[in-house]
Order: sequence, then C-alpha cells, then structure tokens
Amino acid sequence: MSGSGGAAEALLSYETLVHAVAGAMGSVTAMTVFFPLDTARIRLQVDENRKSKSTPVILSEIAKEEGIMSLYRGWFPVISSLCCSNFVYFYTFNFLKKVMIHDKRQSRPGKDLVMGFISGAVNVLLTTPMWVVNTRLKLQGAKFRNEELHQTHYKGIFDAFSQIIANEGVGTLWNGTLPSLVLVFNPAVQFMFYEAMKRKAGRGGRRVSSVEIFLIGAIAKAIATTATYPLQTVQAILRFGQYKSHEKGGLMGSVRNVVDLLMDRIKRNGVIGLYKGLEAKLLQTVLTAALMFVVYEKIAAVTFRMMGINKKLKH
Repeated sequence: MSGSGGAAEALLSYETLVHAVAGAMGSVTAMTVFFPLDTARIRLQVDENRKSKSTPVILSEIAKEEGIMSLYRGWFPVISSLCCSNFVYFYTFNFLKKVMIHDKRQSRPGKDLVMGFISGAVNVLLTTPMWVVNTRLKLQGAKFRNEELHQTHYKGIFDAFSQIIANEGVGTLWNGTLPSLVLVFNPAVQFMFYEAMKRKAGRGGRRVSSVEIFLIGAIAKAIATTATYPLQTVQAILRFGQYKSHEKGGLMGSVRNVVDLLMDRIKRNGVIGLYKGLEAKLLQTVLTAALMFVVYEKIAAVTFRMMGINKKLKH
C-alpha cells in the first residue's frame, strides 16, 4: 500500500470518525456541566473593572444582577463551536496518529506534541469565526463594570455572523487568530501529558480506570492552562472586538496588538493582572477536560466493542 493510499484510508477510516464523535460528545457533556465557570472566567478577562474574587462570589454576583439563567448565556453557540472544534481536533489528531504511529512502541511525547500542534493549527483556522461569534453572544446583555464597553444586539448565531461581516469586515471573524495559534501549545501540551501518563498507567496491558482517566485529564489540563493563560486573556479581549487598536492589519499588526495588550495589562494591574480569572478558568477547564476524557474514552471503548462484535459476526 502506498503512503498516500494509507493516509487517505486513515483520513476516511471509521475508527478516526469514532474518535472524533466521541471527543465532540465528551466535550459537549463536560462543558454543559461546568458552563457557569466559563461565564465567570470570560467576564473577568474582558471586564477590567470587575474585581477578581472567588469564583462562587462572582457567580452569585452575576446571578443576582442578571438572573440565574445569565450563567448559561451563550450556551448554544459555545456548545456548537465546541462540538465542531473538538470534532476537528480529535479527527485530525487520530488521523495523524494512524499515519505517524504504526506501533504503540513508536509513541513518544515528542510525536504527541507535534501531532497536537498540527491538530490545533487546523482547528484554529477552521473554527475561529465560530469562537468570535460565541464570545460576542456570551457577553451580550452583560452588565459591565467598565463603562467603555458597549452592548451588541445580535438576534442569534447567523445574525451575529452577518452583522460582523457587514459592519466590521470578514477579517474580523478571525480576530484573535494569532494568540489562538500560539495557544495551540495548550491542547498540544495537554495531549502530550495525557498520552504519556495514560501510557504509563496502562503499562503491561493494565486496564486504566475511569478515576485514573479523570485525574490524568485534570493534571494534563492544569499544566497546559497555567502555562498559556495570559494569551487566553488577550484572545478573549480580541474576540470581543472592542479593543481599540492603532495598528494596521496583517501579521505584524496582530503581533503588535498581542504585545500591546499584554503590556497594557501589566502596566494597569501588574503581572498578576495577566492571570485575572485563572481560578475560574482552572476550575472550569480542569474539571471539563477531566470529565471530557472520561466520556470520550467510554464512548470510544463501547463503540469499538460493538464494532468488534460486528466484525466477529461478519467472519
């Protein structure tokens, strides 16, 4: 079989599709459970005048000021984006795994990191417009402490797309792409640690339990999130689209915007300002990632077990 034939077979394989669907379903389940924590995180990142308090205090403040349902504001666009995003990521990652690793003994953290980077870059370029729209919808109707932030009026996902394109240009849909591409470090580091710890736990054909998967997923995500958090803050501000930039477009303008935003945060709030909302982010992403990996592994295992039965029946 030629290399290109093998790659095409891996790209269109049922196995790769199962991993992608299981990853998407795992992320949707986990994100729905811990969604209010994401609401707290993004509000702290974007609204500079909101004081950084403990996550439960911020959640009760938002619920008191805007109603309990505001904690789930923007749920549908976030879940839609997350579903597409994780489908693309898991599909690409498992396609690359089939092409680059033909034997479990060939698995190495370096290879996992490279596969994570490529998967993340593909994911960012394809799904950034959805994340720009869902950041706007998630913050629509929010009571900001910073009076310079103005309200947007979108009727839904498609109206947000058409308004942004009409009023701000199609390029706006890729706002925050540069920090997002740098943030490919996050899932790449997460998957590298996850795969390495899972390999270690499953040495000698030992079955890895759901509790172990949960803990491995949590540790991997905590390391990745803490390392990349300042760039996630910049990404959220750029996606919200109300940062007044004096830079021209293009790559250098994007780099300058990222650097300016980082320096501005440090000037106003010190280095600690770059980590505003980290507690809520860690709580949300660590728990979400841990639960996502458990659901993902379970769905994939059950599906493959069923496929195995089907294969036996055919022969």
